[in-house]
Amino acid sequence: MGQIKVDYNVNGIEGLCVITPAVHGDKRGYFSETYNLRDMQEAGLNYNFVQDNQSSSVKGVLRGLHFQINFPQTKLVRVIRGNVYDVAVDLRRESKTYGKYFGCELSEENHKQLLIPKNFAHGFLVLSEIAEFCYKCDDFYHLNDEGGIFYADPDINIKWPKVDCEIILSDKDKKQPFLKELNS
Repeated sequence: MGQIKVDYNVNGIEGLCVITPAVHGDKRGYFSETYNLRDMQEAGLNYNFVQDNQSSSVKGVLRGLHFQINFPQTKLVRVIRGNVYDVAVDLRRESKTYGKYFGCELSEENHKQLLIPKNFAHGFLVLSEIAEFCYKCDDFYHLNDEGGIFYADPDINIKWPKVDCEIILSDKDKKQPFLKELNS
């Protein structure tokens, strides 16, 4: 592999990967390839990304936990400004890690990326004053295919970091169901 380091199956969750690209810096700043198809394929990560998304959020914003129901997406996520606590929850019913989550900090300083396979819920909490978040998807977004789980579901028990402000949720995210309600 050329320019990336891949930590496979993080937290014992098959398919979930933390990717760290090489960063070349000097007194002028830095350069990094944020995505290289050849490096990804050499790492055994064969995805055809078809859509790039970007969001900007202020401190305390929590987006998620979201997923697409009938058109699940693999996502490659990263932060280009600020820092977030990023979370992926395994929704693959046949998986031994169903309902288990992995969380890590993504920031403009650490350059880490999280590869989230299909059939995972995804969300993040903004830890900095502002964060710009980018992600690649291997399927198109379908408005009428949105699914979600409440971010503070006690059965998942995500250990969100403390922020020195109120958590800001969309109206939709305030009403998301618990994981066990998806199964009923």
